[in-house]
Amino acid sequence: MSQDELRSLLSDRSAAGTPESRIVRVMSERGTLSAAKIATITGMARSTVSTALVGLRRSGIIVEMQNGDAGKSVGRPAVTLALNSEAGTCVGIHVGLEDIRVIVADVSHSVISEKKENLERDYTPARAAEVAKRMIDTSYAENSLRSSALLGVGISISGPVSPGGDVQRASMVPTWAGINIRQVFEPVLQRPIFAGNESNCAAIAEMMWGAAVGCEDFVLFKIDKGVGGAIVHRGQVMTGVAGGAGEFGHMTIDPDGDLCRCGNRGCLEIYASFVRPLAVADRLHGRKMSMDDVILLAKQGDVGSRRLIEDTAQIAGRGLGMIGAILNPPLIVIGGRMALAGSIILEPLIESYERHTLIKLRDQPEAMRTRITIGHFTENDSLMGAVGLVLRHHGRLG
Repeated sequence: MSQDELRSLLSDRSAAGTPESRIVRVMSERGTLSAAKIATITGMARSTVSTALVGLRRSGIIVEMQNGDAGKSVGRPAVTLALNSEAGTCVGIHVGLEDIRVIVADVSHSVISEKKENLERDYTPARAAEVAKRMIDTSYAENSLRSSALLGVGISISGPVSPGGDVQRASMVPTWAGINIRQVFEPVLQRPIFAGNESNCAAIAEMMWGAAVGCEDFVLFKIDKGVGGAIVHRGQVMTGVAGGAGEFGHMTIDPDGDLCRCGNRGCLEIYASFVRPLAVADRLHGRKMSMDDVILLAKQGDVGSRRLIEDTAQIAGRGLGMIGAILNPPLIVIGGRMALAGSIILEPLIESYERHTLIKLRDQPEAMRTRITIGHFTENDSLMGAVGLVLRHHGRLG
């Protein structure tokens, strides 16, 4: 088995591609699958799939999975076939405000290693690339992995990223504005780089392993210390011409409101993020509070903490209602740290959404209603999605 052979199959971007390349790309994106499912997804005849699988098995690129082995794949049911975990690995990196996180996974979708390193605020892109390289090297050494097996690196960042990899001005890491992520990381990591906004990456994670599996049209709405989102149409994340699609937090809901960090006034993020409620919680409890602290107190019955979450949900639902009026999606996935509040945030958010959106749930048969649910990934959605950038071959390979 050769990594070069796998790379060749993954990078076959012709309109049809060979049956082998189509199968490998589908399995890279979807994880473990049965031969029947592969035929359904690709539209190829079962006989064509069967013939191609013979060669792929013989080369060692695809292996049969026992039911117990399939359980290692994130969020996937026990099925029969998977890409050989030895055929290649990929890395996901999340660039945060004060930290960098790195995850290593193989092409069968098994997570091998996850690391985090805290950094000084406003660290430079060059420093980020240097730290990421060290973390990757350590992960590969600790797990006896060959660096030659690394197929690509996905990077998620807190802000709009253009299709070409340029970080836009509205980023949560302001010193990165105008930086091209590929130009910074590729010379250091010596691998193809796939870059994306953190909310877009979170949507990919939910689509591949989480709450949106099997759904090709949905909206992700993140509530955290910022407000973000993503729009997925026909299984593809909509980025927009400059990477600004899905930046729901910067919809203006009060033209005369407070100044936002993006330079506009009255953005939804000012009112629907949990920054202001945290300041209130600090004052009420006489100490520095985290979102986790407030959520825990709310679950324990603290009425003040519960009210802070419910008020945030009401405002978020109003903004989400505008999105619903524009897109009328079949599914909305709620992500971000505040999703950990569960029904405490979900119930008032749905009530507010229903009040402010155009198409009312009560007027539609169940099959035509927008379903709103909590995402499966709240701890590491952007990081998992960065891995997904590589597995789904968004952008380019090679």
